[in-house]
Amino acid sequence: MSQSVHVRAFRDLLDSGGVVENPERIAAYTTDQRQLFTGSTFAVLKPATTQQVADVVRLAAHYGIGIVPQGGNTSYCGSATPDASGTQIVVSLERMDRIREVDPVSMSISVDAGAILKNIQDAAAAAGLLLPLSLGAEGSCRIGGNIGTNAGGLSVVRYGMTRDLLLGIETVLADGTVVSDMRKLRKNNTGYDVKQCFVGSEGTLGIVTGAVLRLAPLPTRRATAWLKLASGAPLAELLALVRRESADLLTAFEFMAARSIALATDAMTDPPSLGAGPAGAVLVEFASSSRHLDLDELMEAVLAEAIEAGWLDDALLAQSGSQRTAMWRLRETIPEGEKRRSGSVKHDISVPLSSIRRFLDLAGAQVRSYDANLELSVYGHVGDGNLHYNVLVPPNVDRLEFTKRIEGSLSLQLYDTAAALGGTFSAEHGVGRFKKHLLERYGDPGRIAAMRRIKTAFDPADIMNSGAVVRPLDETPGS
Repeated sequence: MSQSVHVRAFRDLLDSGGVVENPERIAAYTTDQRQLFTGSTFAVLKPATTQQVADVVRLAAHYGIGIVPQGGNTSYCGSATPDASGTQIVVSLERMDRIREVDPVSMSISVDAGAILKNIQDAAAAAGLLLPLSLGAEGSCRIGGNIGTNAGGLSVVRYGMTRDLLLGIETVLADGTVVSDMRKLRKNNTGYDVKQCFVGSEGTLGIVTGAVLRLAPLPTRRATAWLKLASGAPLAELLALVRRESADLLTAFEFMAARSIALATDAMTDPPSLGAGPAGAVLVEFASSSRHLDLDELMEAVLAEAIEAGWLDDALLAQSGSQRTAMWRLRETIPEGEKRRSGSVKHDISVPLSSIRRFLDLAGAQVRSYDANLELSVYGHVGDGNLHYNVLVPPNVDRLEFTKRIEGSLSLQLYDTAAALGGTFSAEHGVGRFKKHLLERYGDPGRIAAMRRIKTAFDPADIMNSGAVVRPLDETPGS
């Protein structure tokens, strides 16, 4: 049966806005966020309800058509991009963007999977509550994709990953079955926690269509400080001090190397005069909803201990909302600074907190040995062990060719080092298509076998995002 016949069949299920065939419009859905790969599809489908998603999946399964679920298409690992065969369809959730319910008493919010993260945050804030999930792409990423990649972000040190915020889920399986478990319960010990199967699955087990998320009290007070690290400052010990003495009010502990700060500064029209110490800088923030806690006083006391220990060359406590905003703007402009500099080869590395300094020392030596002229941009949410260890693309060098060369050589050395320290090659970006070989290289064989069994159980025909994350049981290695 021809693709045009398939498209007509899908159009019969959806309204006029539910099928995109125009090649110019399709192009926005077939290139990954980092523009490393462009796939192909004969149609983009935009269902507006869970029932329409189920109908689309059931029809696709009948025809044997592969499905690539897509939210905001912000994945760094190609998990939302179709392959080059042209035989997969993209199912975009962008029309399913409703905020279904905010429940202030249960401190939960129920949403469509296509809801943009920032809109969910705003809906929670309007009810005096906080959705703690916060990341750079929050203005365009969608919660279904956040669930699919188990997104992390800026507040993991206090609130955890997306997995820790998910109370309920609605999902369409590969045969069109709807799993509806949109409950607000904190305690629900009634067998397998099926919803967690879809967290981090990157669309390979089903299509998430709805979610119930745990909220927290909305912070009304914050204390934010910029710390210039002294030479040899122990990041893990500094974090332990800050966390212990702040009574777990710590919401962010963001490390930045001097080069990363310089890149961000160059990309800003009115950059703050902050800078770094010999070992870089850390942005620390406390937050509380209490009217009775003096967070500035607490921050000053904690920083005094760090200075006395010799770990800080200087510390600046934000005295106003505008100063706090400037600090965060500098931190969040680092990715844009890398892009303007000519781009970077990204390494989303996770290591145990106690091994962060060891990793930085070993990895730095590996980079110098590989090519002493290479520059690094190192920053990340080290409060949870996550480092973005990025190699800058040299000027006047083709970005894609450089990326391919580094990822086939130096990147593997860095991942070897992370693995030797008990870490991993992906902290928060996922596996997708680009890192599937790394999962097979570094993953425990037993764990991979379990993942393949789960994939086969949920999706025996391998129609859900085939080619991403893990091979089903009936495939041979390298296929």
